[in-house]
Amino acid sequence: MALTSFPVPTTPAALVDVENLRSRVEGALTAHRASLASEIAGVSAAAEGAATALTDQASVLLSGGKRLRAALCWWSYRAHGGAAAGPAAEAVVGTGAALELFQAAALLHDDVMDNSDTRRGSPTAHRSFAARHAGSGWSGDSVRFGEAGAILLGDLVLIAAQRELTAALARVPQVAPEVREAFDRMQTEVVTGQYLDVLVQAEPWGADPVADESRARAVLRAKSAGYSVASPLELGALLAGAGRERATLVHTAGVPLGEAFQLRDDVLGVFGDPAVTGKPAGDDLREGKRTVLVARAMAGLPSGAGRDLLVNALGDPGLSDDAVRRVREVIVESGALSAVELLVTELYETSTGRLDAADLTAPGREMLAAIARALVDREA
Repeated sequence: MALTSFPVPTTPAALVDVENLRSRVEGALTAHRASLASEIAGVSAAAEGAATALTDQASVLLSGGKRLRAALCWWSYRAHGGAAAGPAAEAVVGTGAALELFQAAALLHDDVMDNSDTRRGSPTAHRSFAARHAGSGWSGDSVRFGEAGAILLGDLVLIAAQRELTAALARVPQVAPEVREAFDRMQTEVVTGQYLDVLVQAEPWGADPVADESRARAVLRAKSAGYSVASPLELGALLAGAGRERATLVHTAGVPLGEAFQLRDDVLGVFGDPAVTGKPAGDDLREGKRTVLVARAMAGLPSGAGRDLLVNALGDPGLSDDAVRRVREVIVESGALSAVELLVTELYETSTGRLDAADLTAPGREMLAAIARALVDREA
């Protein structure tokens, strides 16, 4: 997609700042977070801690986000002829905020399922709740308390996403049913993807790398590709009044891009710089994540010491940084890293080819091209 008719920024952060999008989404998120915290505190004095936790954890999850989902929705709307101001524009901002809230809820639950220690450089919600329980000397299991608190907090944020979307769609009643249906379908897909992720973690792994990769890709398409890229593009088109056919076209373009986006995350989960990603080096290995990268490494290591090292490292919570370094070397030697990088490029090119074929207009066309590149060419 040629970047010729619009001065497009070159960094992800700057991309989201164009047309004042970030501050508008941030404003919606801040207002909703404050309103929800006040509502929680008003239920009972004992719930005040939950309100504080909501504010603290939401600040970590929402303040550190890239806002690329909101940006994809906004620029798809603009690329389909949507105006930069007016009721429809405000509805897109609200839908973008709903997408960000939905992601925050998903991350809160995902961190519990993955037993993650940190998120964006701070303790995860279940770890924070557990620490509060232990520090207060309360009765019962601190870990279970922490998990329960994080799950319930995720539920609250999910409710916030529904409220934000409902308020947004009240501005555009003519397209509200289609947008609501697409958003609901996205949510079902993500929850199903989460279950498939839990399932693939439990099923036998390693005997058939080709089948393992197929299952891993099915998980990332359902769990991440749709709500990260394809659905925001679809929602933006629907909010612009572009109709179902054109919305389906950009959704189709977004699926391979969303897959490439998640593959980049999987690479960063093993090879990323903790100072940039906000997660310890090799955390995905300690969590035992069954990814395309691991499946490709298994395929390239049919036997021998390297395969044994990789198999024993997966799911080892005590894996040292030195062991992570050795596993990284094994993955590189297997050819898996270069193969996944090639797959990311192929998926990116498929997506941009489909976007090129769509009837998109400036400046949204150019901005979507720049965001597509930012999704796959990043370090966090």
